[in-house]
Amino acid sequence: MGEKITIRDVAKHAGVSAASVSYVLNGINKVSDETKERILTAVKELNYEPNLTAVSLSKQKSNMIGVMFPLTDDSLSTIFKDNHYYSEMISGIEYVIRKHGYDLVISGASSPADCLKWIRTRNIDGLLFLGAFPHRLYEKMKALSNPIVLVDTYERYERDYHHISVDDEYGGYLATTHLVNLGHKEIAFVAHHLVNSPVDKKRYIGYEKALKEAGITPSKTFVFEVNESSFDNGYNLGNKLLKDHKDIRAVFASSDTLALGIMKALQEKGKKIPQDYSIVGFDDITFSSYASPSLTTIRQDVFNKGVVAATSVIQAIEHRFSTLQHVKLSVELIIRDSTAKRG
Repeated sequence: MGEKITIRDVAKHAGVSAASVSYVLNGINKVSDETKERILTAVKELNYEPNLTAVSLSKQKSNMIGVMFPLTDDSLSTIFKDNHYYSEMISGIEYVIRKHGYDLVISGASSPADCLKWIRTRNIDGLLFLGAFPHRLYEKMKALSNPIVLVDTYERYERDYHHISVDDEYGGYLATTHLVNLGHKEIAFVAHHLVNSPVDKKRYIGYEKALKEAGITPSKTFVFEVNESSFDNGYNLGNKLLKDHKDIRAVFASSDTLALGIMKALQEKGKKIPQDYSIVGFDDITFSSYASPSLTTIRQDVFNKGVVAATSVIQAIEHRFSTLQHVKLSVELIIRDSTAKRG
């Protein structure tokens, strides 16, 4: 392999100074059009590839957008392996940032100090925070000048940052009302840590509101919590319902992933859906329409949420608005084959 072409090689080939080459590569208008053309021709002929780190430092812009997840283990692998909601959102984010000439960098926040170091060493232009983080991290982030967009956060800090969410409370209300209208009264709500998940708390408020409007007294014995949104956790919860809660015949799960896991457990024990159990999920991930039976769910268009979040951070980076943006996206009930009137 030959030696790496340097900026000095380009300058020699074009018959100009290294400084002139640097000006052209960094978009600084300090050379004539004729000199610029000679430099660009030299770059092409030598197949020169600029050092992106150096260009980033000189321009104080990296064209990189960071996506940060709350880190519960030592790796983000379980998030992408078990939770297809995030995979679909990342697809929407990547679709937009690539179209605008940015690159995507993903990491997990283990501590505020590590998060700050990661952002500064990579010269990140803007940040998307997906999910809920410790309060001390939000405080630390205030020290940054980088635009930050929060997604799926209902903390007091949302007032300090750009914020994208969906109408989670109304989604919980729609799901529960649908089950009530089908004649169900003993309706389980399955969440991921109500205390630590503001999103699920909002959905629970909608669930509780729908029950009260129907004259049904909410019961804590019908509320179940799991550690994370995964098929396995849903599957285990489904077995628990069969063993310990035989009175429950309808379930509203706070994610499609959990709902699909619950369905599998019930079906393996010979239960028919929707004849024996009605199941409603939340998100409308792609798998939901291909399940057997197809899953009734609350659609929030996860891909589009990623598109809106990425568009917001790019607009903030490029100073297209002067005030904080707070966007609440709509939801809708998608009725499929996993729900039916109680027999």
